[in-house]
Amino acid sequence: MMTNLFRPVIALIAILVIVPASAQDSDPLPAWNDGPTKQAIVDFVVKVTEPESGDYVPPQDRVATFDNDGTLWLEQPMYVQLAFALDRVKELAPEHPEWKNKQPFKAALDGDMKALAGSGEKGVAELVMATHAGMSPAEFQTIVSDWLATAKDERFERGYTNLVYRPMLELLAYLRSRGFTTYIVSGGGIEFVRNFSGPVYGIPPAQVVGSSIKTKYEDLDGEPTLIRLPEMNFIDDKDGKPIGINQHIGQRPIAAFGNSDGDYQMLDWTTSGEGPRLGLIVHHTDAEREYAYDRDSTFGRLDKALDAAPDKGWIVVDMKNDWKEVFPPKE
Repeated sequence: MMTNLFRPVIALIAILVIVPASAQDSDPLPAWNDGPTKQAIVDFVVKVTEPESGDYVPPQDRVATFDNDGTLWLEQPMYVQLAFALDRVKELAPEHPEWKNKQPFKAALDGDMKALAGSGEKGVAELVMATHAGMSPAEFQTIVSDWLATAKDERFERGYTNLVYRPMLELLAYLRSRGFTTYIVSGGGIEFVRNFSGPVYGIPPAQVVGSSIKTKYEDLDGEPTLIRLPEMNFIDDKDGKPIGINQHIGQRPIAAFGNSDGDYQMLDWTTSGEGPRLGLIVHHTDAEREYAYDRDSTFGRLDKALDAAPDKGWIVVDMKNDWKEVFPPKE
């Protein structure tokens, strides 16, 4: 099941990994249109990885962090993990009759996205805590894996792990080929993202930073067990992202990639360090191949960071004009 689920993206990653370095150097980002955006990325990578460069950065300091939702895969019409939580609410509803009259569960059961959005981050967190807890991490991983194996986006009629951005997969592979260590720093749940980060992005679970709920250790009949609790532990979003990076990675990145105001602090902290730095924002401008949204979006709102980008020196990727392709080939 896992093999079938990730086969299209695994095949693409394999192609990107086995391409000779000389071919990658001639065009390391073939799904990107030639232009100033692509050139700025390549120029940065070259100057920090060529030993003769005055901006050379040793491999141990080549840390790059990537947001997930809206940066590496789609986040419209809602975050993928929220779609998972909504399906979990429906599945668990028979055990919780009180949810029929209690928000935000009532909105989830009624499919009332307006009311759900109105519940804000607190409402979404409540859904996550109620539907992601009461089990071991291994049991949670199995539930997520089973869901990803069957769940599909309605518009594109594709599984979510096949709705990652091909240009960003190329960028991840390119950075790693030049000695970078790549991390995911997501507002989504750390164990949710760890479920697929390896086969989809080539990023092992240990290199995922994310939001988390509390976990406790129990000895059940002589068997040591971890149990996920319905309590928030850490929210890895906005100012939480630099904190999460410091706690999990222990050093400031030299490159950060995001797409929304939730990534502002990560971008700002990264690019404020000494030496060569790169900050990049994926701007969703392609309503035909994906979605066009920014300042007024409920999910992935891009307003403050978009205004700050010119003064901060952050690259703004115009998805419509900078990307030749958006998603990998359909299975």
